[in-house]
Amino acid sequence: MNRLDQQMNFIMEVDKLKEITRQTYISSGKRLENDAEHSYSLALMVALLSEHAEEKIDVAKTMLMVLIHDIVEIDAGDTYAYDDVLNQTKREREVLAADRIFNLLPEDQAVYIRSLWEEFEEGQTPEAKFALTVDKIQPLTLNDHTKGRAWREHEVHLDKVMKRNEHTPDGSQVLWEFAKSIIDKNVANGNIKS
Repeated sequence: MNRLDQQMNFIMEVDKLKEITRQTYISSGKRLENDAEHSYSLALMVALLSEHAEEKIDVAKTMLMVLIHDIVEIDAGDTYAYDDVLNQTKREREVLAADRIFNLLPEDQAVYIRSLWEEFEEGQTPEAKFALTVDKIQPLTLNDHTKGRAWREHEVHLDKVMKRNEHTPDGSQVLWEFAKSIIDKNVANGNIKS
């Protein structure tokens, strides 16, 4: 295949993100969100909220990072944040998916996109820290808008929410304070079990 064919093949493969259902409802509560919608929301959050990052970030790089961060779920599936069993094999499944999917691209782009995905997973750079922050906050806001529907359905406990968000302040203390107010409110009204 020539370069353009490889790129278009990758784009069509990634279209499958629209079929990967997450465990969070869209804000109206009418249906569950898919990975493409989630990634789009994160990219918009990065563009609009980057001024709240703890450290200066490359906004375009961070937007690309959040757009590609869940591509591996095409093969690995969405692993629910609070599923203790599936989270044990998540990294292994996602690495295998990354090996296949990112290598559909021309080699230079495959290396770059894979490196962005690994950077996100490691969570050490300013961009990755902020990307992880918005990745954690976005489902909190959706759960809040649906009156805790997914939290109630899965009987989510506060200790798991706090564990999942232990590094959320690293990307933005301001956004963490916003998220913490959402968590506190949903504990108080019984949507998150204490």
